[in-house]
Amino acid sequence: MSLNYTTYVNSLCNIMVVTSTTPQFQTVLPNIIDYAEQRMYRELDLLQTVVRNSTTSLTTGSRNFTLPSNGSNGNFITVQGINVITPYTTTNPDLGQRNQLAPTSRDFLDTVWNSASGAALPQYFAMIDQFDIVVGPWPDQSYTMEVIGTIRPQPLSQTNPNTFLTQYLPDAFLAASMIFASGYQRDFGGQADNPQQAQSWENQYTLLMQSANAEELRKKFGPQSWTSYSTQNAKVNK
Repeated sequence: MSLNYTTYVNSLCNIMVVTSTTPQFQTVLPNIIDYAEQRMYRELDLLQTVVRNSTTSLTTGSRNFTLPSNGSNGNFITVQGINVITPYTTTNPDLGQRNQLAPTSRDFLDTVWNSASGAALPQYFAMIDQFDIVVGPWPDQSYTMEVIGTIRPQPLSQTNPNTFLTQYLPDAFLAASMIFASGYQRDFGGQADNPQQAQSWENQYTLLMQSANAEELRKKFGPQSWTSYSTQNAKVNK
């Protein structure tokens, strides 16, 4: 059964044996949600978190490029690929040609293309920090850049009552929430006599994440034999 913000809070309160109006619960709830979401997004390479952004361009004669922001979803967490769009006057990638940049090291770019001399269509990129890259060769035009990567979706809240995690992975999301909640209760609440509670939820969460990860690999045709079938059924359905 999928969850929304209200049913998630009710389920969490039932398991924690607290009421949603308890001041201590209201204080810790954002931390519980943040812990569960951040952990799951880091551990699962979800297709749902992949976006494409082509709102920014290179500057002619400058190898530096700042990765674009994705509105309310913020900056890219990881970069999966970058395309330079030609011709340079094209702003819509689907109306031009995508020229994929190959990732490399900054040392390589500093050695091979250490100046704007010989500016041309870039072929490589290197990460400088979380938000900036350099390209090589240095661009001879202000080419549109298409960046593909992962972002952090908007967190679960009263104003954002449905997320991918609550709709498609509600069991794992609730288990992850209880890991943090159990630790909180063990140290400060009425569950101090049950120090194994957090570990029990950790074990349950680990089991649920194994199946969630297997399903995510199937979406990418990434398990054994590159198939979308589960590993148990792969041989039967070949």
